[in-house]
Amino acid sequence: MSITYDVFRGSAEGKIIADKTTATLDLNEIFIETTHSGLCGTDEHYLKADMVLGHEGVGIVKAIGPKVSSVKVGDRVGFGYTHKVCTECDNCVSGWDQYCRNQKQYGFHDQSNGTFSYGAIWDATCVYPIPEGYDSVHAAPLMCAGATVWTVLTEYNVRSTDRVAVMGVGGLGHLAIKIASEMGCHVVVLSSSEAKRQEAMDYGASEYHVFRSGGQPPVDFKPVDHLLLCGSGSVDYLSLLPLMNTHGSIYPLTVAFEPSAVPLLDMVWKGVRIQGSLVASRRSIRTLLEFAARKKIYPTTMSFPLNKEGIEEAMETLRQGKMRYRGVLIKQ
Repeated sequence: MSITYDVFRGSAEGKIIADKTTATLDLNEIFIETTHSGLCGTDEHYLKADMVLGHEGVGIVKAIGPKVSSVKVGDRVGFGYTHKVCTECDNCVSGWDQYCRNQKQYGFHDQSNGTFSYGAIWDATCVYPIPEGYDSVHAAPLMCAGATVWTVLTEYNVRSTDRVAVMGVGGLGHLAIKIASEMGCHVVVLSSSEAKRQEAMDYGASEYHVFRSGGQPPVDFKPVDHLLLCGSGSVDYLSLLPLMNTHGSIYPLTVAFEPSAVPLLDMVWKGVRIQGSLVASRRSIRTLLEFAARKKIYPTTMSFPLNKEGIEEAMETLRQGKMRYRGVLIKQ
């Protein structure tokens, strides 16, 4: 069955291009009518690529391939960064499918499909049922932003008794505060100014400190066990070490293309690690959706129309640092 649908691409000029895609469903693929799409800083990085943007989608299944049994027409599903995995290699079988060894064949990118669209063709194994009663506008940002912080908080031995610091109160950071506090952690927020103190405390933070990378640690600061870097991708790691407990972990969650200096000797003396974390596995996203629905965790969002003008407005809002805190594009 051949399907034609509207999509929004990046371009070499950095402009959003409205386009159409025609494709045929493979055996295990489904066609999703996109109703909501989150906006991510990563979309800015791909803005000059000739590809359909977006990887935080929610929509309704409208057609399924002949081998699909996991979802049915009419289901409301989320779909994110991973388009297809092999489901056969050791990583996929063990649940670490974000490290699929065959990703050169199956991959995370698809030039013709993304969530900035009125439709997308996805492998049925890489979509997630949205819990009943959980609004799609809240579910969309969980596909990447929420899943990114959830992976750190659930895969790297974070305990409810730990002091967990979140540096940067933005699209990632505000969700890290909400989720970590609901997990029972003592959440410490580090921000460059006093401006977001009340919001951070309302989201579940127990402490709030004004601190910039490269600056001096706050007076009488009690070291933390885990530090999630959710702000600028450029970080002075040496200035972070006084914030860390012995054997603490630092998680850089934002993208920077410039190399960062790693103060290896100072890290060795304190046993501090810098832990990378790739996109969330399918298992992680499923458990996050269940946890968020049960605990009533809702991203703080701003809404824009899912069209060329709405995408451009949302990306400019993000670019100017005025997004509070996750942009969601909604089909009118």
